[in-house]
Amino acid sequence: MSAQDLSALLWQERELLELLVFKLEEEQLLLTSGKTRWLHYATREVEQVLERLRDTGLARAVHASGVATEWGIHDGASLRELAAAAPEGPWGELLADHLRAMTVLVAQIAAVRDSNQQFLRAASRSTQETLAGINTGAGTYAADGVTTQGHGRPTLLNKDL
Repeated sequence: MSAQDLSALLWQERELLELLVFKLEEEQLLLTSGKTRWLHYATREVEQVLERLRDTGLARAVHASGVATEWGIHDGASLRELAAAAPEGPWGELLADHLRAMTVLVAQIAAVRDSNQQFLRAASRSTQETLAGINTGAGTYAADGVTTQGHGRPTLLNKDL
């Protein structure tokens, strides 16, 4: 396991992180536009990218451990520690660049994720308030044949919400 293999895995991980940002922003566009019909597809795509990220992250950890051992540091070294311990040449700067880029991407992911959660909470509250305002009780009849409920206006509920 060479530093070159590790760098290739880091590139894959960065591409997956960028794809995750895109998928989360796609999800956000669906939320803000009210096109919730497609939301489950977007969510499934986010989950697929997360699964690929887990697999790539595991492979990166194995390769990083091998590179750390090769460079004479503990096998659980972080990317920051690997960059600091890199031998003369381009590896220290290249690993540091990967770390910086991935840190920015993770911050973007967290921001979009938090924003999406706020949209979902607001939609959930709105749905609960709408459902609470619907008179769902069964109407009954009084002794004179008049209904005791149902005096309000009819309610149309869009089940796609």
